[in-house]
Amino acid sequence: MRPSVRSVADRPDDTDPHADGGMIGIAYGLETREETLAHYEAWADTYDREVGKDLGYAQPARCLLDVGCGTGLSGLALRDVGFGNQDGCDFSPPMLARAAATGVYGRLFEADLNEGLAVEGRTIDDASYDHAAAVGVYSFGQVGADTLREVLRVVRPGGTMVVGLNDHFWDEGGVPAELDAIEADGLATIEFREHGDHLPGADIGGWVVVLVRTAAAAAPGITRGRAASRSVP
Repeated sequence: MRPSVRSVADRPDDTDPHADGGMIGIAYGLETREETLAHYEAWADTYDREVGKDLGYAQPARCLLDVGCGTGLSGLALRDVGFGNQDGCDFSPPMLARAAATGVYGRLFEADLNEGLAVEGRTIDDASYDHAAAVGVYSFGQVGADTLREVLRVVRPGGTMVVGLNDHFWDEGGVPAELDAIEADGLATIEFREHGDHLPGADIGGWVVVLVRTAAAAAPGITRGRAASRSVP
């Protein structure tokens, strides 16, 4: 079951400095696939400046790995720490165009994680990637916690999956509950969980969680369900 969706209006102004407007505030209030796609298409040209420079987006460098590549901020952070073989995909074609301009991805493809990880209609094979990361992917009206298992599905046993998300969506409860369920089901072990900066320029914190996939994750029952990253340091 997908987590319930809350709008910006459901949160008091003092918890979100952008609740009264701006692209960040709008992103926290998205509720449909169509709204999400239109929003990120409109944001692609200014996203890096507003999020990366103006607000000091901290999650990519903290996470070290990438899924839901957006404009490529995470890919650049991964490259800077030695990951030279990356794939990326995203829901938004304009975001993918910006990611391509970074030159850090071997392959980029369009995908809706809610529909499953696939390239040109072909489902990505299980255990295709050494590592995967979803940084800034999980949020209201965009990608539900039930897709965490889909990302985990494409990671080889022994590989890592990194999830980074803001406090607002973490506090919604769906993601931490699903991560705990994944560990309880024996599909992965949670090796690291840390709270820290997400968008310090907007006084927003976030969480980074690192899972290591177990051999049991290859068993039937992992659900299909924004982007994959192949990273070999």
